Amino acid sequence: MQSVSKAPFGYSLGLLNVAAAAFYAFASVGSTGAKAQTPPADSITCLAPATVAGGTPKGLISADTLTTDATRMYAQGSAFKMQFTTNAPAADTVQWSVQDYMGNIRGSGSFAVPAGAQTSTLSCTGTASGYFAITGTLANAGGTLPRAGTRPTGMATFGVLPNVSSALPPVTFASQDQHRFGMQGESDKPALLNALGVTQAIDWRQLSTMEPNGPNTWTPSLSKVDPLFKTGKIARLVRLDGFPAWSSPTGAYQDDTYAPTNLTYLQSYMSRVGTDSEAIRQAYFPNMKNTYYQVTWEPAWADTPQNFVNMYAAIYKGLHATDPHAVVMGVTSPDPGMVGNWCTGSNLQTYAALGLGNYIDGVTTHSYYANHVSPSSPPEQYDTSTNTYYQKQALDHQMQALRAQMQQIKPNMRLWSSEVGVAYDAGITYDSGPSNNQLFAQAAVAARAHLTVLGEGAQVTYFFYGSDYPSEIGFGSFFDIVNAQGDFHATTLSPKPEALTFAALTRIIDGTQTLGRLNALPTNDYGYAFQQLGGGKVITALWNHQNVNWPTSSGLYSQTASTGYALTVDAPGTNGNVTVFDMMGNPTTVAYTNGVVNLTLGETPIYVVSSNASVIQSQVTAPVGYTGQ
Repeated sequence: MQSVSKAPFGYSLGLLNVAAAAFYAFASVGSTGAKAQTPPADSITCLAPATVAGGTPKGLISADTLTTDATRMYAQGSAFKMQFTTNAPAADTVQWSVQDYMGNIRGSGSFAVPAGAQTSTLSCTGTASGYFAITGTLANAGGTLPRAGTRPTGMATFGVLPNVSSALPPVTFASQDQHRFGMQGESDKPALLNALGVTQAIDWRQLSTMEPNGPNTWTPSLSKVDPLFKTGKIARLVRLDGFPAWSSPTGAYQDDTYAPTNLTYLQSYMSRVGTDSEAIRQAYFPNMKNTYYQVTWEPAWADTPQNFVNMYAAIYKGLHATDPHAVVMGVTSPDPGMVGNWCTGSNLQTYAALGLGNYIDGVTTHSYYANHVSPSSPPEQYDTSTNTYYQKQALDHQMQALRAQMQQIKPNMRLWSSEVGVAYDAGITYDSGPSNNQLFAQAAVAARAHLTVLGEGAQVTYFFYGSDYPSEIGFGSFFDIVNAQGDFHATTLSPKPEALTFAALTRIIDGTQTLGRLNALPTNDYGYAFQQLGGGKVITALWNHQNVNWPTSSGLYSQTASTGYALTVDAPGTNGNVTVFDMMGNPTTVAYTNGVVNLTLGETPIYVVSSNASVIQSQVTAPVGYTGQ
């Protein structure tokens, strides 16, 4: 089970009253500007149901969609089944609707049901992509859909996966290393990872995992490889932190606190890990250039600084002795920047003076920027602060500071963000449940955080987490619809808006190089440009964030606040069209005139697909030390 410590220690942010929620910007074909628009009202259409007696009633009415892989996500345009189970005291009428993540009704209907336990199955099709929530009631008897696990009362959710091929042709990957998205959680569900577009996951080779009871008790073998990686579709980030009691100076398990007592043995053990990894690479990932290792995980180091470097040296030497493709990375502190000892950049600075740069090939970080990352603490919260200390805590500034620090230690190193996630706001529990507005805001903040990480120069970013789990409320991108307080390894899931946001993000941004941050943006506007590998299409991700609207005085995260922005996408004197995708991957064609497209930006990112790369490149600043994929 992965480590899930989320709250960076050592400071308190004192959350501000923060900024505006979104509308994605669209226009009808041929219009001159992108207007606030949503998918058509008939995005979800269903045939008349087949009703049969029987079923297992859960109150007066319950609903679900039927799926073979427990993800409740379907390909755009494919048929799926929506099922209602009723227990009306007398003949009645089911009134149902399907809403998108903005609360707009995208499909509705009604049908008669006899008294007693009845199961009604509708065959449906989704022509727009995204997250959808089913609601239902009986016209006479009332009732509402019951809570299911961590999914709140009143809805059953499903997703329609985006298809962006109309505007973004498939990319040819020279190696699997070029992919950009990983995920923590759901490593036992390859179908779910594939549906989301995730191509990396964590594999465990900690000494505490492989040899918990004594030395020389693990022998590498391909027969022991996790089935997830045998498919060759999901690449490995090899986790190395954690030492068993028998190797610890305290006589107890240690996870990034003290170095093992015998670093010579640690180096020897890591040489076996290297042998294991190279065999796995050759067998299952022959088109991968490297195997990637993460040495420490949010270290709360209590040993001496020199022992930290000594431990890295032992691990580095052991891996490189047997794995000619090893990329050894650290230090993976909770925050990226340089504003406290919880930050990756700060730790790199401390340990570089003792020679750490000799024993890393790249940097891994977690990309948190607040004590409790939730909708009320968005990544841009402190960008406009007059307090320079707070400004440094904004995620974009932290990523820039980390890249600059890396460049001082060893130029042009790889940077991976192996974790960042968004929980619910403080005070929300699984019992009380998140509102639709909270789920909308969670998805918007998560998308912006991952875009910022990539746009500021990380080659890879990892989504956190799969299913809801206990203790840290709401970090899942899926509801666990069985366990009331969630479970790390839930097997029956239902998507949140965040999950479908991730599905769109991977389809649009994977297979790209980062071009950089747009220059001279107006205050509160954000934009990053990417280009498909091989010199393909350019994708510019844009949004606007204003603290005054996030939340508004009503306590809600605004879904309508917006501002205009003119993006130059082509040479002066040229007219044409671009495709604009919303946060869920729905496309709209938008006209531009004299090389400029007029857009409407809100709190949810939009993705503008254009063809003139040189025009976009002239408007951006590339991240320091980023050398591509």
